[in-house]
Amino acid sequence: MLSFAYQARDQAGKTISGVQEGLNEENAINALMTRGLMVLTIQQKSSGKIDRGPIKVSETDLVLFTRQLATMVDAGLPLVSGLTALFEQADPRKQAGLRRVIGEVTAQVQDGATFYEAIMKHPTVFKRLYTSMVKAGESGGMLAEVLDRLAGFLESSARLTKKVKSALTYPVIVICIAFAITAFLVIKVVPVFGGIFADFGGELPAPTQFLIDVSDFIRAYWYIIVGVMVGTFYGVRAWVNSPTGADTWDRWKLKLPIFGPLIHKICMTRFARTFAQLIRSGVPILEVMQIVGDTSGNSVVTKALVGVSVDVEKGEPLTAALSRQAIFPPMMLRMVSAGEATGKIDAMLEKMADFWDEEIEATLSALTSLMEPFLIVFLGVIVGGIVIAMFLPIFKLNDVVSSGK
Repeated sequence: MLSFAYQARDQAGKTISGVQEGLNEENAINALMTRGLMVLTIQQKSSGKIDRGPIKVSETDLVLFTRQLATMVDAGLPLVSGLTALFEQADPRKQAGLRRVIGEVTAQVQDGATFYEAIMKHPTVFKRLYTSMVKAGESGGMLAEVLDRLAGFLESSARLTKKVKSALTYPVIVICIAFAITAFLVIKVVPVFGGIFADFGGELPAPTQFLIDVSDFIRAYWYIIVGVMVGTFYGVRAWVNSPTGADTWDRWKLKLPIFGPLIHKICMTRFARTFAQLIRSGVPILEVMQIVGDTSGNSVVTKALVGVSVDVEKGEPLTAALSRQAIFPPMMLRMVSAGEATGKIDAMLEKMADFWDEEIEATLSALTSLMEPFLIVFLGVIVGGIVIAMFLPIFKLNDVVSSGK
């Protein structure tokens, strides 16, 4: 991205000056003309790239960029022209990260780099899966087709992520509401009732006395409680991010009673779809194993794929290598075996991914339906328990007052 100092005349005839960013002088002039300005003079102000810190591109923007670039390349438009058009189309405010990436990639392609070499310099935006497929597509002269597959793959991954997030949204909201209501009652309401009951004297029912003691403790030592909670959160996060902790956590997730099979299916559909897209794009099998392992999202699957990669490298069939790893279900092994026999492994794995996607959606819908009454009961028990504990002395008011005399 370059910066240009310019002087121009607006539609009212007034001469104005400023700085315009662009891929080159022609691109900067076009940008000024779209704003209704007639350029009088323009000069490059800085030949260096503008650094604005880490680049962040949303998944939606990346999918849209990939889909539009695939359409342009398939229509016969030169790659640089397509990238320039997408750069000019990107909103400088809402899509600043995408615009910056496109600008730098376009500049590198104009300097003679391949599209693969240009996007390789942005690993935070273009993951290894993306760059490997682009490399294979460019080498085989199928860049438009590969980009179209990439866009479809990214859209499928985004849909799966949204399904999981939407299923978790409701229980998280209910739990947060329950926590907020409980905190308000314990910190603000319970002390008021505690003062009233103290005036009566006498011995309070055990649930009421316990709740008042908890309220007094929280109000007196809230900073310790907050510190312990924060420390626990960061401690657990550090442990989960460590190699040992990540491995233990991933193994434990797969053994959960209800969510374990769901997590397993998510890992398998991600493996099957990624594997299918890479094989179809012409990526070498051993590189496919490495990429799929890195993008599996579970260390158990990653380690299993390392073993599969070693066996395949020795010359064993893919089905035999996969069958040695318990993480891969029998149904998938049969599909892979059929794919090897017919030379259509990618198609078989794609069907498996679609099948698991449907199962995941059905499971998430069932879990959401079951969670709703459970969470309502949970919220009622927490709040109702506090209310009953507070009003219990009122129901036994005669006993409380008489015991205080």
